[in-house]
Amino acid sequence: MIAVYLSGTGNTKHCLELLLQTMQEPCEMIPMGDEKASKKVLEQDMVILAYPTQFSNLPFMVRTFIKENAAGWRGTKVFCLSTMGLFSGDATGCAARLLRKYGARVIGGLQVRMPDSVCDHKALKKTEAENREIIHEAEEKILKAASQMKQGKYPREGLSVFAHMAGLFGQRLWFLSKTKDYSKKLKISDACIGCGVCAKACPMKNLTIENGKAKAQGRCTMCYSCISRCPRQAITLLGKSVVDQYRFEKYCG
Repeated sequence: MIAVYLSGTGNTKHCLELLLQTMQEPCEMIPMGDEKASKKVLEQDMVILAYPTQFSNLPFMVRTFIKENAAGWRGTKVFCLSTMGLFSGDATGCAARLLRKYGARVIGGLQVRMPDSVCDHKALKKTEAENREIIHEAEEKILKAASQMKQGKYPREGLSVFAHMAGLFGQRLWFLSKTKDYSKKLKISDACIGCGVCAKACPMKNLTIENGKAKAQGRCTMCYSCISRCPRQAITLLGKSVVDQYRFEKYCG
């Protein structure tokens, strides 16, 4: 068994680590941007796929990873773990439907609410106390799920027809315009000093440093890794300015 994950700001990685530690299963964690992830998928009979949710939808990078490894999913058991800031709908179901198209056996799904990591939007900002409480509730949920999974009982959150309708009508149809062509909307202000932190953090290799300033190449997967890490708050995507730098390590380590 292996676990392949996308975690731009640390939320998803933390949830996956806690799940695996509690299950006490030998499992290698591989970032989705790692070249060996695709090879490992071909070799395994079970994969945990972990990723953040974007308006009840899959990140571009996750969709691409599933499609590019179509040959590796047939007959493979897959458990989907998704994280979100508020409402997930059928975030696990979005991956499950695509995986089943390639012959995967989706054995379960877990959807975990974590503190907002959207650093250029005011909508979901919380106080430090509220963020700590969200993390506490998330960890309790993961511990319970891991205990059940050790007994072979996998949660199936987000995989039902009802969840599909909730995700579709609750978010995806309403917020399609928010994420349509977002890969072209990453903005870098004059505050950029060309330090290269964003380029190193980007799992899509979307950012390069040219003439002393970061430049986007149109391959953004909306993970917010660059926005969260920029020391000058010079990068935005959905909003116009960075409201507050949410740092996962501030609350969990």
